[in-house]
Amino acid sequence: MLSDTIAAISTPLGEGGIGIVRLSGHRAFDIARKVFIPAGGKEWWEGNPGYRLFYGYVSEPRNSEIIDEVLIGVMAAPKSYTKEDVVEFNCHGGLIPLRKILETVLGQGARLAEPGEFSRRAFLNGRLDLIQAEAVIDIIRAKTDAGLKLAVSQLKGEFSGKVGEIQKELTALLAEVEASIDFPDEFPEPEDRFQIREKLVKILKQVGFLIDSAEKGKIYREGILAVIAGRPNAGKSSLLNALLKEKRAIVTEIPGTTRDIIEEVVNIKGIPIKLADTAGLRPTDDPVESIGVQRSRDALESADLVLFIIDAVQGFTKEDRELLEGLHKKRKILLINKIDLTGAGRVSASCPDGECPVLEISAKTGAGLEELSNTIEKIVFEGKIEPGGNYLVSNVRHRDILRRCEDHLKEALQAVEEGLPEDLQAVDLHAAWVTLGEITGSTATEEIIDHIFANFCIGK
Repeated sequence: MLSDTIAAISTPLGEGGIGIVRLSGHRAFDIARKVFIPAGGKEWWEGNPGYRLFYGYVSEPRNSEIIDEVLIGVMAAPKSYTKEDVVEFNCHGGLIPLRKILETVLGQGARLAEPGEFSRRAFLNGRLDLIQAEAVIDIIRAKTDAGLKLAVSQLKGEFSGKVGEIQKELTALLAEVEASIDFPDEFPEPEDRFQIREKLVKILKQVGFLIDSAEKGKIYREGILAVIAGRPNAGKSSLLNALLKEKRAIVTEIPGTTRDIIEEVVNIKGIPIKLADTAGLRPTDDPVESIGVQRSRDALESADLVLFIIDAVQGFTKEDRELLEGLHKKRKILLINKIDLTGAGRVSASCPDGECPVLEISAKTGAGLEELSNTIEKIVFEGKIEPGGNYLVSNVRHRDILRRCEDHLKEALQAVEEGLPEDLQAVDLHAAWVTLGEITGSTATEEIIDHIFANFCIGK
């Protein structure tokens, strides 16, 4: 398949200023010469056309019909995204010109690219490793500046470098153990065995460090679900609007206004948080409101964090306490709202388990919302490490691989500590080495590679 020249639309379909049709492969330049007419009829292909931009038109070779006015970017191998010859047609961003240009280059011998095939070729040709390829998708899907920064650092190869360092140390240790098998006359003395143990412990610490960072990295990448809950008219919708800084939910003085769940994503301290405004929790005979209340309870079941609101005017009621008791297993923040009406310090409230922060706020005036943002950041990352550099593990696949690697390393350490034969130690060390290589792709199977690139869009 690498011998084919592939083509695809690389920008979202729909109306826009610019759309791009991308070509990659050994026939990319030949196809471009057949369909591109330079403005003014000037010769444009003499010499080295690589890494230049040309202005002109795309035409259908069969009838010389002009399709669109374009700029084409020409990138010669190996200095391109795929390390192959690449041509990008920058045309007007409408559905028809994009589709017709794509059909034209396909008619000249290109093949429609499969999902992620451009990035797959970049991986197979050594332009990217798997970490960097997955970072491309993370950049596209980033929801916050912090998530984007993390993805860019991985695309630059910083996480790959850290994994490579660990694998290099593991390779050296494995070679040392295997040498003792091949040369039994030089079997290591006990003190040398202690050195092997120390090296193993060091590698285990590095792998454990990356595993510990996984929860934080996953949060920056995927975010959390924060459900705003409480009795009717406590100010749930007002809080949603205040955090979003827009009037997203209807706010009235009539209890039970919110009948369904309203979800929006907000950036709080670099954390993408999906806020869910729910119906007020109360018994009701209204069939529509009853459905909303049940959906609220379902949302609370899946919540990562609950923002439970109390109406300062009504005080901390028996119903509030009972609702909180039902949330004893959830991470939560207790919010005393409407202090603009009562003043601060007028209501005493606490979680039954005594383990949640209590803040006084006014969703109307914004009082206490900065403290709420700081508290959300603290509670989300509570007990988590603050890694140096940019070595956060943000991908579930990477985390699972590191855990399997850690298991193999622990078995190897146990074998060393128990004085088991070196060949048994080597088996576990080799398994750890192979497992770790799955992260960058150096030891990944075809099935793993297929699965990763199947999640890419067709033009990437």
